[in-house]
This record gives sequence, structure tokens and C-alpha cells, in this order.
Amino acid sequence: MKNIALPVRFGIVMSALLIAFFLIVSLFGWHTNPLFSLFNGVVTGFGIYETIRYYKLEQGENFTYTGGITVGLVSGFIATLLFTVFFLFYATEIDSLFLSKLLDQYGGDYSVGVGLVTFVVAIMGFATTVVLTLTCMQLLKNSNNMP
Repeated sequence: MKNIALPVRFGIVMSALLIAFFLIVSLFGWHTNPLFSLFNGVVTGFGIYETIRYYKLEQGENFTYTGGITVGLVSGFIATLLFTVFFLFYATEIDSLFLSKLLDQYGGDYSVGVGLVTFVVAIMGFATTVVLTLTCMQLLKNSNNMP
């Protein structure tokens, strides 16, 4: 139980930050601009980095590459799942015109539903998590190089 508590805690905090950023941006009407979603990667990357760094501090000499990858992926996946649930709730219950405003940004005649857009949000979050976890592990892994 103790091993899973750290990434769950960081995942919940990351999702809260992602949701807060989305709501703040939506106050200004910028939430339909895809450029602002790049900041989601910054939040997720920082959260995954801190999760792995904190796990490495806890483990000390027992830190392994596999352990670091696991906590990074679990924290990112939890943040993605919670944010995706919020996104679905927002797009269906809070702002029912959000989806049409979002798709208008792309300038085409897209006939997609909220389910597909929510699925894409989840896939983007999972892909971001995998890439950023592997990137952070390159910075935090134990090196076997001789000095």
C-alpha cells in the first residue's frame, strides 16, 4: 500500500493543477485555443519529475529504473484519468457549446461527438505520460559510468 500511495498522491495533485489551469483559462475564453494545452505537458512533466525524484529520495540505494518508471506512469495515468473525467463532465454538463467552439478552431466541418474528443484527450494524456516518464528517467536514473 505504501508503494502506491506516492504516485496516487502526486497524480491527484497533478490532476487538480490541470483542472485549475483549465478553469482559469476558461474564465478568459481561451480554453478552446489548442495552444494553451501545451502547458498541460509542463504541469504533467513537472509532476512526473517530482514523483520520480521523491521516490528516488525515499528509496536511496534501492532505487531501480523499473521502480522509477512505474511511479511515473502510475502518477501520470491517474492524473490523465481524473482530468479526462473532468473534461467529459465539463463538455457535457457545464458548457454544452464547448465542443462546437473547440472544433471551430480547426476550421473544418467535423461531425464528432463528445466521446471521441474525450477519447483523444485521454490518449494524448497517456502518450504524454509515457514520453515524459521516459524523459525524466534519463535525468534521474542511476548511472553505472565510472568517474
